[in-house]
Amino acid sequence: MHEKVTYFAPATAANLAAGFEIFGMALEQPGDRVTALKTIEPGVQLLSIEGDNGKLPRDASKNTATVAVSALLKQLKYTDGIGIHLQKQLPLCSGMGSSAASSAAAVAAVNYLLDAGLTAEQLVPFAMEGERIACGSAHADNVAPSLIGGITLIRSYYPLDIISLPVPDNLYYAVVNPDILLSTEDSRARVPQSVTMAHTISQTGNAAAFVAALASGDLKLLGRACEDFLAEPYRAELIPGFSLVKQAALDSGALGAGLSGSGPSLFALCADEISARQSVSAMQEVFSQQGITSHPYSGKINTRGATCVKD
Repeated sequence: MHEKVTYFAPATAANLAAGFEIFGMALEQPGDRVTALKTIEPGVQLLSIEGDNGKLPRDASKNTATVAVSALLKQLKYTDGIGIHLQKQLPLCSGMGSSAASSAAAVAAVNYLLDAGLTAEQLVPFAMEGERIACGSAHADNVAPSLIGGITLIRSYYPLDIISLPVPDNLYYAVVNPDILLSTEDSRARVPQSVTMAHTISQTGNAAAFVAALASGDLKLLGRACEDFLAEPYRAELIPGFSLVKQAALDSGALGAGLSGSGPSLFALCADEISARQSVSAMQEVFSQQGITSHPYSGKINTRGATCVKD
């Protein structure tokens, strides 16, 4: 039996233009680390948080990581104590799955600590409870890829049905996180509750093409499928120079680009490492021209998901 373990869970880019609320992709960096240990005091204790500048709740009943762990322990009927140390390496409200990474790392660590034997897919519902406390809905488009890795598709929530999609070996990402304050709640409020039949048809076609492109390795088709009719048109105005930043990535060789999750980060998909680096640099330059600092991330898609870094 283990007494203490540390897990890393990666950042994610959700929606990927073609799949509002259903597609998600795991990044190599950044991510959150959670150390879980057994304690004498029963229940879940949030022992410490680092890297959040004091912004996250210290109350275990309100923090994403400990709420997710509590849901898991209830299912396991485990009544002894668990302590959680959370090390935030992800920016808050970034559109990169910050709350999801905390929840994913936490449930993965406790699953290992207790030798519960659950798969990454089986851990998703518990991590979703952390998302519920963070943003009001138990969505899986970030926690699924953070736990499982790669690119995931949420086919259904009732029942929960998660599909891991093929990831071409030559597919890279470029993500830029601008220093813009944008809450998930504000961004979600911009998305209309109903859409036209024409937009529904277009979005469905893009989602289907996105999956077909990954399965066939047709990266040109993948780029053409990166078009969002449901959320991005309404959220883009919240990000200064959004269209210019997106175009800069495309002009630098990106296959497709768009809003990462609810923003303010933008993502681009690229066919090689050089294009990814050029795209991330070009996006940063446009933000810089507007006096906005930003943080670049690029690399291959993370196919491992949440991983043990210290046993």
